[in-house]
Amino acid sequence: MQSAHEVRQARPNRLRIETDREAVERDLSRLVLTLVELVRQLVERQCVRRMEEGDLSDDQVEVLGLTLMRLEEAMNELCERFDLTPADLNLDLGPLGTLLPED
Repeated sequence: MQSAHEVRQARPNRLRIETDREAVERDLSRLVLTLVELVRQLVERQCVRRMEEGDLSDDQVEVLGLTLMRLEEAMNELCERFDLTPADLNLDLGPLGTLLPED
């Protein structure tokens, strides 16, 4: 009977994953941008909620509006840089639906 060590040595190629460097970089970029987009949308919703409740001054509303617009522009630029669309960032979670709300 073979030991576990002998079995592992007999099939080393089976455990190795062949990857395409560009595909890995693109997928990692997609994952990072998806997380950034999720946080951006959560912050945006929180800001809108606070505006609707009247918790913010007019100056704060102005600053937040400009900041959120700049963040959205930056996300669009990053998506273009990595050849991704906003739809690419909306991961399908199977029975749970998509990660990001579809507007």
